[in-house]
Amino acid sequence: MERVAFLIDETGVRVDCLLNPETVQVTRLAGVRPRSSAAGQITGQGLADDPLVFTGGGRTELTLDLLFDIDFVESQTRPSDVRALTRPLWMLAENSATEHGWVRPPKVFFAWGKAWLVPGIIVAIAERFDAFTLTGTPKRSWLRLKLVRVAESADQAQAGFEEELAAASTPAPPGTAIVATGDGRATGDNGVQGGTGVRFDLLAHDALGSPLRWRLLAEHNRITNPFEVEAGTALAVPPITGKAGDVP
Repeated sequence: MERVAFLIDETGVRVDCLLNPETVQVTRLAGVRPRSSAAGQITGQGLADDPLVFTGGGRTELTLDLLFDIDFVESQTRPSDVRALTRPLWMLAENSATEHGWVRPPKVFFAWGKAWLVPGIIVAIAERFDAFTLTGTPKRSWLRLKLVRVAESADQAQAGFEEELAAASTPAPPGTAIVATGDGRATGDNGVQGGTGVRFDLLAHDALGSPLRWRLLAEHNRITNPFEVEAGTALAVPPITGKAGDVP
């Protein structure tokens, strides 16, 4: 599971949740429709395919599977009902904003690490509850939503995509430090219980711009076994020498 957030554009409110990265689905629908007239759709007699009209624009959709659990809330005022955590996302599917005299759902940003910052609106949402108490109160929620990217020019979309890729692969300056964070699994990469849950390859990606440089990061910090690094450990960032994947 990965921690992600939704940032509400108008209020700046942040909604945190967990995302299963194996179920992220991105769909792109081009601005194309069948050619038609007042009498109905025009068929392409003698053609292999029907004639099309190219309208421009299009539609980019993200389908996300999210997890909410009151036991994951890091606060002294932990709610007893998981719906208190998911209610803000349901409200984002309501027509509560106004633009040019028309009501619409509010604009949000889907933020995931350095690589994802997608502006859009929530157009569909569904929720499945489990882990009920004796009184019928749900403690856990599996929520699926569809986010449609808001309109922007093709040049802006390309520039935003390039910025996200550049930010995701920008190494940290040499001489600085990064903090090892756990993913909550407490297992090694071989699936055996007892590991720290720290992904050393992801640390190398954040620090040195490539997960293949994990050996360079380990040797610089005199680490013989990356699977024994505890969450919260500060690691020094070495200078990059050679190509990604070179063994120092």
